[in-house]
Amino acid sequence: MANEKVTSAQVAALAGVSQSAVSRVFTPGASASRKTAERVRAAAEALGYRPNALARGLITGRTRMIGLIVAYLDNQFYPVALELLSRALQEKGYHILVFMAGNSTEKISEVMGELLDYQVDGIITASVAISNDLTSRCAAAGIPVVMFNRGQDDVRLSEVTSDNVSGGRRAAEFLLQAGHRRIAHVMGWQGSSTGRDRAEGFRQAMDAAGQKPVALIDGMYSRETAAAVTQDLFTGSDPARPDAIFVGNDHMAFAVMDTLRFDLGLTVPGDVSVVGYDDVPLAAWPAYDLTTIRQPVRRMVDATVDALIAQIEGDGVPRKLQIDGPLIIRGSARIG
Repeated sequence: MANEKVTSAQVAALAGVSQSAVSRVFTPGASASRKTAERVRAAAEALGYRPNALARGLITGRTRMIGLIVAYLDNQFYPVALELLSRALQEKGYHILVFMAGNSTEKISEVMGELLDYQVDGIITASVAISNDLTSRCAAAGIPVVMFNRGQDDVRLSEVTSDNVSGGRRAAEFLLQAGHRRIAHVMGWQGSSTGRDRAEGFRQAMDAAGQKPVALIDGMYSRETAAAVTQDLFTGSDPARPDAIFVGNDHMAFAVMDTLRFDLGLTVPGDVSVVGYDDVPLAAWPAYDLTTIRQPVRRMVDATVDALIAQIEGDGVPRKLQIDGPLIIRGSARIG
């Protein structure tokens, strides 16, 4: 009959093996001889057989699926991280289910509920905070959670971030060494650990140099907000205007640079130096040539995957990792 689903029994008959042998061949971690595996896979290909991953998960207790919750993809950092996470997990025999949640508590709760229903083996949250109740539900279900690029004060959660305090400090020190004294900071969203930590590092370096920021303004990790903030910073008398701006991520820094150059008629770095944070691919484009703190995304992804799988396999405990990233000097900020 046309379109009739091929069964494992048919594969077993063609390969001349038992149905349990077919199951072993298509179950990760199960043992089957090379000769048996070759016969079963050849039969499966000839018949067009595909194993039912969900049914296999019921048998093994493992779905080999990882839930990935992402706040947003506007920031170029996240599509890059998403691709690297997907590849790293696939290399280890896992696949990902991607859900968008923003920073809405209700939406995050809804998405987490769906992932629990899918019986994923683990969850990675990218710049998303989760409630104590959701953390407890995951813990009760035995599903480990690793927070990527966001921290949270909960010992049950693993987290992997760049060293945001050190990065913020390094950005301020670079601008101070270049002779800037009217430095503003367009901060990342202060409801996030990343935004707060980068701002804290910036303040530490300014305090150590005996300098006061011209302004500390929450840019909300929003391109539109960053552009409006930049307009506000440059209204009024020249002595009060910044001669340098440290921006909480590259996504906002591009908006700051565009506003300075195209709306306000200023030059970068002639009139104003700009330093970002992330080092997304667009930062290296000649149109921006952005000096920025690099988030070591590949190392962060590897650490995230290692931490998650260690917990899934019962060999790990929640851990808090901070990975330092370098300052990448390009043409958007004066050197001296």
